[in-house]
Amino acid sequence: MRLLGRVLLGMFAAVLVFAGIAFVRTATIDVKGLARRDPGRSAIMRQREREARAKGKPYRELHRAVPLDRIAPTLRAAVLVAEDDKFFSHDGFDWAGIKDAARRDLRTRRITHGGSTITQQLAKNLWLGTARTPWRKFEEMILAVRLEQSLSKRRILELYLNTIEWGDGVYGIDAAARRWYGVGAGSLSSAQSIRLAAVIINPRRYSPTDPNKRIRNRIRIIASRLRRRGAIDEAAYRATLGLPPEAPAPAVDPSLLGPADAVPDTPTSEPLPPDTVATAPR
Repeated sequence: MRLLGRVLLGMFAAVLVFAGIAFVRTATIDVKGLARRDPGRSAIMRQREREARAKGKPYRELHRAVPLDRIAPTLRAAVLVAEDDKFFSHDGFDWAGIKDAARRDLRTRRITHGGSTITQQLAKNLWLGTARTPWRKFEEMILAVRLEQSLSKRRILELYLNTIEWGDGVYGIDAAARRWYGVGAGSLSSAQSIRLAAVIINPRRYSPTDPNKRIRNRIRIIASRLRRRGAIDEAAYRATLGLPPEAPAPAVDPSLLGPADAVPDTPTSEPLPPDTVATAPR
């Protein structure tokens, strides 16, 4: 019992030390200023440039920030479905998602780093990069809290969409739209938007224009959820999945209808079968 107590005390002391280091390292970062200005080059951009230079490879950076209102609505909805479905209701942390990720890690004995919200990802992209340090998670949490306290949800989403990677040297949705589809961020189709959202998990490995099995499955899941919620219609859903369009109902010649075919002017009291009752999308 004494040994266990010492171990727990040591762990608690380490947590306090790492939290203190994180607090000091993030204290001078101007989070509130992002409400009025763009952040400039992010930590992830500078990191990728260093990595390329170290390997002797050329580095080219594509990036142009655009206002949230000039980003296709379907792209915004698809990214939320893919990355952080509770974004507009949480305080910067998805505690249920963190618990689920922890259970998966314990079950598989692997650290998958799941459960990060868009706010946490923005903190990482802007200031931390991908380096792993004992105090890194504390830095991310502190910065996520400050982002949520200082900026509106719309501004956080706008900054996120304008800074995340979408391929080697491609940062932000406008650069991604032009790189992969030759259009601006506001002109993306539903299919293009969903494909771009699907590859955020590893945009340097996966291509939205040549998706593998894993990405095709993510595309299907994202498209299905958007259709259920009314964010896209059936035609856009089928186009996204490469399905043929639904055949239109055949035209009816009214002159061929007899008296028995007439539709009554007043509704009947007979209820609809249960499988035809319309339900609102969740």
